[in-house]
Amino acid sequence: MLSTEENVLLTSTSRGTPMGELLRRYWHPVAAATEFDEQRTKAVRLLGEDLVLYKDRSGSYGMLERHCPHRRADLSYGYVEECGLRCSYHGWAFDAEGNCTSQPFEDVQHENRRFRDSIKARAYPVQELAGLVFCYLGPQPAPLCPNWELFTYENGFRQIVLAEVDCNWLQCAENNIDPVHFEWLHNNWALEQLGRFSKGERAAAHVRIGIDEWEYGFGYKRILENTDETSPLWTQPRLHMMPNLFMPGGTHFEYRVPVDDTHTLSVVWSYEPVPLEQRPYVQEKIPHWYAEITDPVTGRWINTHVINQDTIAWVGQGRLADRENEHLGASDLGVRMFRKQLLSDLAAIAEGRDPMGIVRDPEKNSPVRWPDDRRLLMEKGLPKKEWLQRREQRPDSPRPADDYFAFYAGQPPEVRKAYEEAMGI
Repeated sequence: MLSTEENVLLTSTSRGTPMGELLRRYWHPVAAATEFDEQRTKAVRLLGEDLVLYKDRSGSYGMLERHCPHRRADLSYGYVEECGLRCSYHGWAFDAEGNCTSQPFEDVQHENRRFRDSIKARAYPVQELAGLVFCYLGPQPAPLCPNWELFTYENGFRQIVLAEVDCNWLQCAENNIDPVHFEWLHNNWALEQLGRFSKGERAAAHVRIGIDEWEYGFGYKRILENTDETSPLWTQPRLHMMPNLFMPGGTHFEYRVPVDDTHTLSVVWSYEPVPLEQRPYVQEKIPHWYAEITDPVTGRWINTHVINQDTIAWVGQGRLADRENEHLGASDLGVRMFRKQLLSDLAAIAEGRDPMGIVRDPEKNSPVRWPDDRRLLMEKGLPKKEWLQRREQRPDSPRPADDYFAFYAGQPPEVRKAYEEAMGI
């Protein structure tokens, strides 16, 4: 358990709070690049700050404080210029560094450049990588935006899925380092939904778990009653990159982006290798979509997909989990290690050092490689016949048989069609 004071320490994300300052040392994904195919601006809330992300006519991204320094109008309703963003209220314009580049009335009537030069909007660095748009809110010099090995895999269909979650980021991130929840929240609950758990059928039970530390975070491994140490469940740990990134298996990422103290943006970046007969395969753009969290008819939480099930567990703890009344057991080894590392990282930044998971070496970032050699396994693909057979023999799931995406409900028809074309279905 944590005390109330410790819980507040680890969950407060605003500027000036210890955890808010720690989280600002990392790059966070806030949008998909394809969101800007149809729009030029996006209102963003990140770490308790209201911001506007934009893509100007030159193709460059910028991130500014949401409200114009003039009369506090909403810049997400501004319009982009060749280089920068102009407020729709009185026409003041700003570049990506936050410099005021135009004040139409003042410029014409008073020719007072000193006034314009004294105005500065808060601005943050932005980078597009692998179809995601990342933002950095921390001190300079900024670290490198991590170019994870998975981003560089070839011959695969990729997609980006976003979902808004009504709870604090930490209870989502703690799920990253919790092995035993797979047995119950996913496997046994699927059997329950299929009406088989109540008839005595059970998923394989965990008999052993282990947590390894590596340069960028932790990896948890597990042995079930029907596996041993030769299984990939043990030899290829599921990776938790500090502070809020999860890679189960090897074909997708799950970011738990801290919106503020009571909201999180869930961002999934998914890759699936295409069958050998479909190669070479080059995907020009990575599509994005927003997941369905609740059933529009019943209003109940959707429970048929993996991260939908996770979401039920996260929000079920309340907007801010009551950790002073929890009782941690042996299965919570990873949660303890994660919290301890956060406290260690808070001490590190107080002493002027980088926390765990920061990348500054360009050589290490081209790309950041996994602690084990899983690329060949994840990227190699299968003949179409074998791939189809495996899909037909997929693990028990309450999802419809023709639902291709296991992690979130609501994949749009156009993304489904693009997936089918990529896979040769």
